[in-house]
Amino acid sequence: MAERPYIVGNWKMNGTRAMLSQARAIDRAAQNLMKVEVALAPPYTLIHPVHREAEQIGVGAQDCHAGNEGAHTGDISAGMVADAGAKFVILGHSERRQDHGESNALVSVKGAAALEAGMRVILCVGESEETRDAGKAENFVTRQLKASIPESLDNPEESLTVAYEPIWAIGTGRTPTVDDIGAMHRAIRATLVERFGEEGGAQVRILYGGSVNPDNARELLAADEVGGALVGGASLTAESFLGIVIAAAELQDQPA
Repeated sequence: MAERPYIVGNWKMNGTRAMLSQARAIDRAAQNLMKVEVALAPPYTLIHPVHREAEQIGVGAQDCHAGNEGAHTGDISAGMVADAGAKFVILGHSERRQDHGESNALVSVKGAAALEAGMRVILCVGESEETRDAGKAENFVTRQLKASIPESLDNPEESLTVAYEPIWAIGTGRTPTVDDIGAMHRAIRATLVERFGEEGGAQVRILYGGSVNPDNARELLAADEVGGALVGGASLTAESFLGIVIAAAELQDQPA
């Protein structure tokens, strides 16, 4: 598994130019927290402004279209977000799957477009509360992962990050137990090794997402096979987001 934890802030449909001060503060602090890889995914309108401000943090997009160009009013291609400064794109988030009806097949094609544009992919997977309560969570998530990985992806350690976000924990304040998170991350790891082999599959970072905040970050990040966090609401201010980054850095200082 990659050595540095990866903490990614997903601003979702939040942010105007007034929030650039938060991005600047996160970037400046990240320069003193080099044991952690830090990134932000602002809305499309802020990708280039944040990219211009950032000296240390990565900047990415929250989605992209599967096509390169054409008559797709309101859509933005992978090449366009890459041109704006995005180095990665979040794909398959449950809010895209639910609100826009995105299938695993579409997520896979979008991933191929992002890779073609030279970006990394953060691929989101996660189950509903109903699926979890039925005892089918691991089976559902691993099948979703297999079907969503771009077929063209052959260098996963450089191009792919997986984010496990149980749908019922996103923005609700609820989180699975640490043991449940560890079990799911181990199942995801086994699926990655099956797909890419021991060497490739073992190097992909698996993030946890779902109501991560400064108070629970240390415990969640210490769970088995957790290589970082995909953070929603707590990433909207530098104070709360940096609390999570600092927790990740402190864990790096602990003896193995």
